[in-house]
Amino acid sequence: MTSNYRKWPMTLFLGILTAPLILMYFYLFVDTVTNSPPGSMIPNEWTLEHWRFLWQTLPGKPTIWVATLNTFIFASSTTLIVLFISSAAGYSLSRLNMPFRSFFLGGIMVLHAFPTVTLLIAIFLILQMVGLYNTLTGVILVKASLELPFGIWIMKGFYDTVPWEIEMAGIQDGASRFQVWIQLVLPQVKPGIFSLGIFSFLAGWSEFILPLVLAPSNDVQVLSVYLSSLIFDETNFDMGLFKSIGLFYVIPVIILFLFFQNKLMNIYSGGTQG
Repeated sequence: MTSNYRKWPMTLFLGILTAPLILMYFYLFVDTVTNSPPGSMIPNEWTLEHWRFLWQTLPGKPTIWVATLNTFIFASSTTLIVLFISSAAGYSLSRLNMPFRSFFLGGIMVLHAFPTVTLLIAIFLILQMVGLYNTLTGVILVKASLELPFGIWIMKGFYDTVPWEIEMAGIQDGASRFQVWIQLVLPQVKPGIFSLGIFSFLAGWSEFILPLVLAPSNDVQVLSVYLSSLIFDETNFDMGLFKSIGLFYVIPVIILFLFFQNKLMNIYSGGTQG
């Protein structure tokens, strides 16, 4: 009971800090289902007009469901690629006596330090050469490649925390190195895999620059590009519609964060050794 009394000042302080943010999202939702008189912030009528994109196709744009499906495929595929390669490469760097291991680790950090925008021209030319420009496959491969340095480094940190005795016991029982990795080591780093998966999915879901430059057509348009196209439509710009689509876009992120915020914090608990 005493500890609860000690915590209430911090709880009150954090509540005051977050109250404007919660109020902002609440007003954003109210604003998407109401209309207000010109020059007023107080709504005077309820309406679903701003949510018409759910059942109507906006002029010159794909349906919202096509853009949502593209975004989900983009984020999910990126996550799967990052998890598979990072899990394998992180284990190799942590456990195997690879040649040029230190050089490879340093190269990973250098690659992670490069801003995406500095590589856009080179990536654009390469995708055109291999025939993957303006395809969802091309932008998925690019996004996954750019996320891999961070993912590999994080997974190596989690593998470094796994005791060697677990692997030695498996090898002495006759298991192969692959079996030891799959059956004994991977279960020990589940928090890292789970948190990296969520982080990679959110990074893919919120990506804007790569889909805008590398996959601009309507057939492969994702929600971030779909939303930005409303801003450039100067003749038919609708602020209420823009807010509604923005809220539709951010809802999955809010849900994931509310349910898995503790898992997301685990991504920084690895990497303390090695």
